[in-house]
Amino acid sequence: MTVPQQQAFVVERLGKYSSTLGAGFHLLIPFLDVVRYRHTLKEEAIDIPAQTCITRDNVQVTVDGILYLKVLDPERASYGITDYRFAVSQLAQTTLRSEIGKLDLDKPFKEVIP
Repeated sequence: MTVPQQQAFVVERLGKYSSTLGAGFHLLIPFLDVVRYRHTLKEEAIDIPAQTCITRDNVQVTVDGILYLKVLDPERASYGITDYRFAVSQLAQTTLRSEIGKLDLDKPFKEVIP
């Protein structure tokens, strides 16, 4: 089996994690070894959907964003969580709402520039 550049394949032997294959040529034992997951090791861009947040001074703002991520450990990305892309997106949305809630949006508009 040939694994392309910038990819990693997670192999299971008899249903249990066996190894992670990097780029190159690898031999697998038929009927015992199965490639269960295929991960790209390239940086991925995930769109964070627009959401309405409330600032510290109770002003509603709509924010969105883009999240860049890269798989560093294919084994943990496969077995540590069901859907790592969804989980990272949810974490980014929660953190964004939390940080926007700490901002005071009215302050710059109240200051008078001489």
